[in-house]
Amino acid sequence: MKATDISNPEYFHKVVDCQYACPAHTPVPEYIRLIAAERYTEAYIVNWESNVFPGVLGRTCDRPCEPACRRGRIEEEPVAICRLKRVAADNKGDISSYLPEIPLIKNGKKIALIGAGPASLTVARDLAPLGYEIHLYDDQELGGGMMRSQIPAFRLPESVLNEEVGYIIDMGIHTHFKTYVSSMKEILEKDYDAVFVGTGAPRGGDLPNLPGRWDAKEHVHIGIEWLANVAFGHIEKIGKKVIVLGGGNTAMDCCRTSRRLGGEQVTVVVRSPFKDMKASPWEIEDAMREDIPILNNMPPKEFVIENGKLKGCDL
Repeated sequence: MKATDISNPEYFHKVVDCQYACPAHTPVPEYIRLIAAERYTEAYIVNWESNVFPGVLGRTCDRPCEPACRRGRIEEEPVAICRLKRVAADNKGDISSYLPEIPLIKNGKKIALIGAGPASLTVARDLAPLGYEIHLYDDQELGGGMMRSQIPAFRLPESVLNEEVGYIIDMGIHTHFKTYVSSMKEILEKDYDAVFVGTGAPRGGDLPNLPGRWDAKEHVHIGIEWLANVAFGHIEKIGKKVIVLGGGNTAMDCCRTSRRLGGEQVTVVVRSPFKDMKASPWEIEDAMREDIPILNNMPPKEFVIENGKLKGCDL
């Protein structure tokens, strides 16, 4: 047997299963110990160094750490690692003294970031303390990207998002909001030393070949696009009877949002068995707590149109 190589950081990641399972390798035991000691601000900073948006993730993370938690081997449920992020975020004090100092004299390098979502904001946070001059472009009025447009406000309050995005914007970032970048050539012709493209690729699934799809196009919506329209105030109400096709997290957000916009009879229809649904178990549980039925093993066959009106879905 080979001797343990403690110089390899992967060893510690594998020993601490939850940390190893986290894509950001957040030191979970460290911040849980700080929370237990009621040192919420320090716990928040431990998270912030690794995952940038602890308050957001404490409400929306898919929690890959929890199935890996060793507590789950001896008890029914693992440690509530995700929600502990929220505990730290909601109970922290002033973190300004913990944030990195931003050099007044820059290092002479200018960086352009296209898109103001999580990727670009993370780049800005990491480079600004090193003295880079950061220029952030986005066609929206505020930063946040899909965190702002696709996560319903009842799951992620705007105040939480504004606070955490603000920590980064306040690092002296030059923001160019309400500026749509239509030409990469124009950006490359400017005097930037590097360009980071963080526009994402938000696109939902459609059923373009399902009979009746285009006859009812005004009443059939793509999930993430519909959520964005709700977030930006373009859609403020919905019909009383709603069918949500799909079993992922977006579908769960759509059905719960429909409830809040006036949907009285909201039904989720899924092609797969219940156990194979792609949505996180807690997202499914939240929908079911709101008395939203989930019909499994029912692939849609066609949109039913009567007298030019959408009447339902043939399953």
